[in-house]
Amino acid sequence: MSKWTDIRDTIVKEINVDQVTEEVKQRVTRTILAECIPAIEQAVDKFVGQIKEQAKEEHGWCYWRDAVVLPAVMQGGVWLVHLVLDKSLTPTVKA
Repeated sequence: MSKWTDIRDTIVKEINVDQVTEEVKQRVTRTILAECIPAIEQAVDKFVGQIKEQAKEEHGWCYWRDAVVLPAVMQGGVWLVHLVLDKSLTPTVKA
């Protein structure tokens, strides 16, 4: 099977529970961080590398799209999701 199928099956297995507890949410978050995010980062980095190379031959708005906007949006989005999920794993104190 493909890596994406394995990731999907792992997440489906993790969230197929009768009661969603903090432990389940933490486990799903760790699974996403450990398996999904690295694969997405790798794909985004490859794509960004290719469009930055193509940007050298572009002019006007297409240059800015390929050299700045798409890389910033894609890499920034992955970074933000990673940051939020990582911070959410910090133990919470209940009153």
